[in-house]
Amino acid sequence: MSNIVIVLTTEKQGELASYYASSRVERNAPGVIFAAKLSDTSITSYKSGKVMFQGNGAERESSRWGKPNDPTTKKTSSKGDKLPSNFEQLSVIGSDETGTGDFFGPVTVAAVYVSADKIDLVRELGVKDSKMLTDDFMRQIAPDLMRALPHSILTVRNDKYNTIQARGWSQGKIKAMMHNQALHNVLGKIAPEKPAHILIDQFAERGIYYNHLKNEKIIVKENVLFATKAEQLHVSVAAASILARYAFLKEMDRLGDLVGFDLQKGASNKVDEMAARILLSKGEATLKSMTKWHFANTQKAHSIATKKRSK
Repeated sequence: MSNIVIVLTTEKQGELASYYASSRVERNAPGVIFAAKLSDTSITSYKSGKVMFQGNGAERESSRWGKPNDPTTKKTSSKGDKLPSNFEQLSVIGSDETGTGDFFGPVTVAAVYVSADKIDLVRELGVKDSKMLTDDFMRQIAPDLMRALPHSILTVRNDKYNTIQARGWSQGKIKAMMHNQALHNVLGKIAPEKPAHILIDQFAERGIYYNHLKNEKIIVKENVLFATKAEQLHVSVAAASILARYAFLKEMDRLGDLVGFDLQKGASNKVDEMAARILLSKGEATLKSMTKWHFANTQKAHSIATKKRSK
């Protein structure tokens, strides 16, 4: 099933509404100004100017009015489990994580349930692959998503991360434990309703993922699918990615307040310089409390700090 979005002027939206007037249907979703249902295509026009065409005839009908301009219409070369042909229109819990490659800040995981009747609303709010969105925009829409959708957000701050990592937990195990708990939390919130599927943005093969969870009392397994680039496959994962990023940014704000300046994301040379600055001004205990201590950045920061002390 195709899903195509184009943007039209107000005048063109009026022409579209007249053209499909005989097939008009009532839609009460926020932002909808016109909707029509053909035998093989659903058409939804929004105040924002976006018009969504869904169904087997989406390409045919959308081509009457313009070219697709939404990145979500691009095909993705994801790997993982084979998904149903209409997967993007099903009720799904999606989960994703962030922060694993950043020296400063926590690891965050979010799981979000998007039922079939809320998919259009979530897209209208601007949800798409978080790599296509700015941090400021994600900060803006995350509260709306949290109000509209059942979700669970988990944050492992650096002190806890360093403790469990020192016990021998890999990042893969930490992430698997967090995903499993977040998914269990959302399933509890929507019970007795169940999603058609659960989609995890794949960071490990299925067997490895479940091996990390083998000692857990509760393991979420029913209808679970794994796929890379999952943010492009269902809006639930895209929404989860946004909420995970939002939680990461909030914790980075808190840590920045502690040292008096914004922290650099990632694990670059700039991060090393900033870590050395904190090491010199605040000491090792403070730096450790806000970083992933096993990263190579730790030793680099120590080397930079040592050179500065000797000058």
